[in-house]
Amino acid sequence: MGPIQRQEQIAEHVLNHGSISAKKLASIFNVSVMTVHRDLDELERQGVLRKLRGAAEPQPSSLFESNVRYRLRAAKAEKEALARHAIKKIEPGQAVMLDDSTTALPLVGLLHNVTPLTVITNFAMGLRELSMVKGIKLISLGGEYLSGHDAFTGVVCETAVASLRADILFMSTSAISGCVAMHQEQEIIRTKRAMLGSAEYKVLLLDHHKLGKVALHRLARLEEFDLIVVDSGVDKERLAELRECDVPVEIAPL
Repeated sequence: MGPIQRQEQIAEHVLNHGSISAKKLASIFNVSVMTVHRDLDELERQGVLRKLRGAAEPQPSSLFESNVRYRLRAAKAEKEALARHAIKKIEPGQAVMLDDSTTALPLVGLLHNVTPLTVITNFAMGLRELSMVKGIKLISLGGEYLSGHDAFTGVVCETAVASLRADILFMSTSAISGCVAMHQEQEIIRTKRAMLGSAEYKVLLLDHHKLGKVALHRLARLEEFDLIVVDSGVDKERLAELRECDVPVEIAPL
């Protein structure tokens, strides 16, 4: 097995099973611990996973966002419930903006039900899926490509966002602390803030696992959104905290 193939299999193993030691990976793939460390260094450089105390893990922290491949696997039922609720907010003929979140991605598969639409996004995965849908005028927000997010960011992307005006924006983020939306990465924050400034009606989609979490950068206070949609897995205490943030909250049934 060559190094590229081995690194891909190591990545899939970590993404599927969570935190695992370099020693255990060496045993699984029948290579030295030193070889595993080199593979993990390369995968960390690519943004696929993180090395921590001699182990590899895909989970996000307050400083690092997880790779898009891991996020696609997480909270799938909650994200689908949010999409089923969110699609009711869209009317034919609108310009809809979507961020690069995997929380908003399931909404892409439902948009054919409310065409014609103009859809604006920086998420390459969403662009690929929407390019095949009739009745959708697709606007791609280009810029610097971040492989760990499968998305475009940077000054070029922010400038493109600022030149547009969407009727409705669907966005998510990785952490909610008090009445503040937060994210780990400055580049992602800048793009999301640009989107907030270019939309008439702003919807924050939250799976309940993000509540009570913290991250390095502030994205926005929750009252900057017009609506929060959270899945019904939210507990009463967290829901009560959300309702105190001066923004309407709706529950998406699982």
